[in-house]
Amino acid sequence: MSSPPARGNGGEKKIRHSFVPEVAVKPARLKDAPALLDIQRKAFEALLKKYQDSNTNPAMESLETLTRKIQQKDYWFILESGRVVGFAGIRHWESTCRVSPIGLLPECQGQGIGHKAMELLEAQYPEVKRWELDTILQEPGLCRFYESLGYRPTGEVHLIKQGMCTVDYEKIR
Repeated sequence: MSSPPARGNGGEKKIRHSFVPEVAVKPARLKDAPALLDIQRKAFEALLKKYQDSNTNPAMESLETLTRKIQQKDYWFILESGRVVGFAGIRHWESTCRVSPIGLLPECQGQGIGHKAMELLEAQYPEVKRWELDTILQEPGLCRFYESLGYRPTGEVHLIKQGMCTVDYEKIR
């Protein structure tokens, strides 16, 4: 939905989009593990159904495992207009960060929230020169999403199971 066109100096029409998501990121704490797990399960449920990758899919993770991971790396909530709509895990060492996992509630995907959240997350680590992540090779929309943020495939592909591979991505700044 857009508002009426605005007129520029030369009388040309400029279209203003009325919906720009108000996205923020907020650190998650150990006490937030149950809420993180709930979002994680919802975010990855469709991929779990599609690929049946119960040994690797974050939707199958236990609260105990997630609690351990929160103690080992940074976890963030992704908020849209103040409402928690996603999460991200980031492992940080020296001048490198690895994003794993990251997910949005299904009803919030495709609205620009993930794009803005990734930019905000990267801004939390200004000293980082190299970003890493992986995604499912058979999901071209996911690959395009990360590529639109400047991530490039490294050439490393990992077979998870028949019909499912992950591909490694990196972004050097």
